[in-house]
Amino acid sequence: MSVKIKCVTKQLPKFSRTTEEILPFLDIWLEGQEERFIRKVKKIFEGAEVDKRYSIMDPISVFENTSFEEKNDIYIREVIDLGEKVLDKALKKAHWQPEDLDYIITVSCTGIMIPSLDAYLINSLKLRQDIVRLPVTEMGCAAGVSGIIYAKNFLKANRGKKAAVIAVESPTATFQLDDFSMANIVSAAIFGDGAACVLLSSVDDEEGPEILDEEMYHFYNKIDMMGFNLTNSGLQMILDIEVPETIASHFDAIVHPFLQKNNLKIADIDHLIFHPGGKKIIQIVEELFSGYGKNIDDTKEVLKLYGNMSSATVLYVLERFMDKNPKKGSKGLMLSFGPGFSAQRVLLQF
Repeated sequence: MSVKIKCVTKQLPKFSRTTEEILPFLDIWLEGQEERFIRKVKKIFEGAEVDKRYSIMDPISVFENTSFEEKNDIYIREVIDLGEKVLDKALKKAHWQPEDLDYIITVSCTGIMIPSLDAYLINSLKLRQDIVRLPVTEMGCAAGVSGIIYAKNFLKANRGKKAAVIAVESPTATFQLDDFSMANIVSAAIFGDGAACVLLSSVDDEEGPEILDEEMYHFYNKIDMMGFNLTNSGLQMILDIEVPETIASHFDAIVHPFLQKNNLKIADIDHLIFHPGGKKIIQIVEELFSGYGKNIDDTKEVLKLYGNMSSATVLYVLERFMDKNPKKGSKGLMLSFGPGFSAQRVLLQF
C-alpha cells in the first residue's frame, strides 16, 4: 500500500515589505545604539538574501512596544484565518470535500493557543466529528516534514484514508523589541510569516508523488542550539552561530545511510527539496552537493521571495517542485532541521 502527496498549497498574510522598505524601521528601533552597531545590523539585513517577507501585522506594529499577550492575540486571530484559507484552498485544488479528511495535523511553534488550530478548523470547515487530530508545537522549522512523516505513518496503517498537514507560522510575532542580541537580529533579518497545507492519501490509485521512506535523525548534546526561551515579553529566539557548521559535520550521516537503505546514492536523487534555514546553511549545503552536480535553486528562491517561515517553508519548496510536474519515476529528497537538534528526511518518487 502506498501513501501519496495529493497536493500542496500556500497562503500568505496580508502585510508585506521588501528588505529595502524595512531598513528605515531599523533606524527607529536602533535609536540610541552605537553607529557601528547600527551599520552592522543593517548589513545583516541587506546580506540575508531575503528580498521580501510577509507578516500577520504591519511593520509599524512589529516595532511597537506591545505585550506578549497583545502579540499572541494577533497570532491566534491571524493563524486561524490563514489556516482556514490554506486548507480550503488545498481541498478545492484536490477536489476533496472537508468531510473526506480522516486525519488533521497542525504545526506551529511561533505562538501559543489552546485549543489548537485544528479544533478551530474542525468547526469552521465542518470537518468530520470523528476526525483524528494531532497538533505539533515544539519541533520548530523541522515540523513541516515531521507532519508529513506522522501523516504517512497513519495512512500506511489505514488504507483508503486522507490526511491534511497544515503549517502556519508567524516568526514576526516572536520579535523582541528590547533584545539586541545577534539571535534576535539574525532571526528578524531572515524570517517571515506564512502558511502551507499538504494533503496526503492512502486511497488506491491516487495521483501524486509517493512517499518511499522517511526517517528522523537526532543530534546528541545539541539541545541548546535552537529554540525559544519563554519570557515575560514572549518567545525569545535561541539560534546558535554554530548551526551551519554542525549540520555540515553530520551531513554524511544524515543523507548517505538513509539513501543506502533504499539502495540509492546522491546521484540517483533528481530533486533536492530542502528547507531554506538561512543564507549560511544554504551555502554549506550547496558546497556539500557541488561535487554531485546538484542544485538547490528552488530553496534559494523561496528564501529570497518569502524568507524563512519556519515549518511552512520547506512546503513552499515542495509546492514549486510539484507544480513543475516532474518526470515520472524521478526521485526527490526532502530535508529540514529544527530544535532538538534534529533533521527530518522524506524520500519521494514522482
